[in-house]
Amino acid sequence: MSMLTTTGLDLAYGDFKVLNGVTMEMSLSGLHGMIGPNGAGKSTLFAVLSGFSRQTAGKVNFAGTAFEQLSAVERARHGFGRTFQVPREFKHLSVRENLKVGARHQPGESLIKLLLAPGEVRRAEAAISERVEHTLDFLKLRAVADNLAGGLSGGQKKLLELGRVLMSDPKFILLDEPYAGVNPVLIEEISARISELNQQGIGFLIIEHNLEALNRLVDDLYVMDRGTLLAHGKPDEVLADAGVRAAYMGSH
Repeated sequence: MSMLTTTGLDLAYGDFKVLNGVTMEMSLSGLHGMIGPNGAGKSTLFAVLSGFSRQTAGKVNFAGTAFEQLSAVERARHGFGRTFQVPREFKHLSVRENLKVGARHQPGESLIKLLLAPGEVRRAEAAISERVEHTLDFLKLRAVADNLAGGLSGGQKKLLELGRVLMSDPKFILLDEPYAGVNPVLIEEISARISELNQQGIGFLIIEHNLEALNRLVDDLYVMDRGTLLAHGKPDEVLADAGVRAAYMGSH
């Protein structure tokens, strides 16, 4: 079974450890959730996993490939995608154009290809356009396809961010608070799209503070607190754990 594993991940700023010995193992085909109080290290862990930050110690392995020395771009080429807590859309491009930007293998970006292999460029651009149209329909963004991305609602921006990652052919996606600032109707829409993508073979690790929505979606939960992995297991069991409840209520 393909796995994402971390072993003893540390990230320190001077004497302060943001991550402290994080060791975990999860299936790349699963739907995994991650919760924890603010400042627990969740987003920092995502940054380390995706290559946007470099750990001070420890290892990351993705489907048998050692990731700890690879850049964010190299990890993406292996099928590792991520979104951000605050969407990073290109505000002055349309929704359709934002999706095109996310596509891999664009020979039209090469002057040599444009001059010497125009047929290859045309075929690649046609294939990208076809995938964009499919993604617009899948995420139900067709009605806003030609709108500037900066004018979208919070929920639509979350869907666009997911769509742009999908254009890169991911095997596994880190989602950082996909429901934050999203109305209940779009929360259900986002959850439905995640479930369908998972059924197609894409795995997810999802940070989220909306415990009710996350509990309905994921197979298991990881809990972080003060840079460490506090608990892991079935959602109902984890949420009933006294240590987890204490971490959320700040009573430890």
